[in-house]
Amino acid sequence: MLFLFLINQTHSLNWLEFFNLRSKPNIDMNKFLIVGIGNIGKEYFETRHNIGFEILDYVCKELNETFSTEKLGDIAKFKLKGKTLILLKPSTYVNLSGKSIRFWLQKENIPIENLLVISDDLNLDFGVIRIRTKGSDGGHNGLKNIQEVLNTTIYNRLRFGIGGNFSKGRQSDFVLSKWSKNEQSELITLKLLINQIIKNYVNSGVADTMNKFNSK
Repeated sequence: MLFLFLINQTHSLNWLEFFNLRSKPNIDMNKFLIVGIGNIGKEYFETRHNIGFEILDYVCKELNETFSTEKLGDIAKFKLKGKTLILLKPSTYVNLSGKSIRFWLQKENIPIENLLVISDDLNLDFGVIRIRTKGSDGGHNGLKNIQEVLNTTIYNRLRFGIGGNFSKGRQSDFVLSKWSKNEQSELITLKLLINQIIKNYVNSGVADTMNKFNSK
């Protein structure tokens, strides 16, 4: 019965990968994978759909770190109060983000509970931030793929509201459009806030982070 259960629960992962993400003997609880969702290419630079990339670029710059291009993404790795942070910008494009995330979780022996995914969210007003430990993909194709590849809806995610007024059927055009001047101005403060959120998450855990920042 247990064997059949594992087969049903791991249609996107083979059984070895399933255990690698959850109970690997040499798992490192002091490592954290912070993922920003976005699309590679100049045409996507500073578009609403790429807020995940934009936030990680800000965090990296503030810490005087740099990204290097490695397998399935750009990586920045550094220490923060004894913890190892790995920032990942997947190069697999939004809709296939799960492949890159699974690879780096396994390569660095990071437990899935130390994963934080940052993505845009059309269902939230601009600038609204929501931190959750589980949930549906909310219509976001990147989160949908992550859920399918990791075979779970239980992973930490930070959703950044980009909601606005757009014509019916023009959702794709809206998420791939550039920020307005007013939004660009507000983003400065919001990036600073999310930088604080990431540090708090690593140092104090997701529960404390949700209590402190979800109400803001």
